Amino acid sequence: MTPAFGGVLINEAGQVLLRRVADGYDGMVWSFGKGRPEPGESAEETALREVQEETGWKAEIIRRLPGEFLGGSSVNTYFLMRPVEDTGDFGNETSEVRWVSPEEARELLALNTHPDSGPRDLEVLGVALG
Repeated sequence: MTPAFGGVLINEAGQVLLRRVADGYDGMVWSFGKGRPEPGESAEETALREVQEETGWKAEIIRRLPGEFLGGSSVNTYFLMRPVEDTGDFGNETSEVRWVSPEEARELLALNTHPDSGPRDLEVLGVALG
């Protein structure tokens, strides 16, 4: 499987940033920013770029989350991040971004119907929240 890298942003109020996946692609409704590396990119560079492209937020890495998380076509590594700046510009793979409580994040991530990616994101959230 192909490696992919992403981030879970948690702000000072303890809220989690989720992105609504445009057109519900592949059974996904809400998720975290993640994607595959470009040539020569490190895991950290990929995660920061993908988070910004898919959420509009520039972020800072706090730490790598332990474990690897399987998706439909990739093995994913995530980083816990803190928000730095909202550019307000997210790509066409996202239709909305929203800061939510951890409880609401669980509810929104549970809406995903993809058999691999849906449970993966709930697991990632659990690890990020400790």
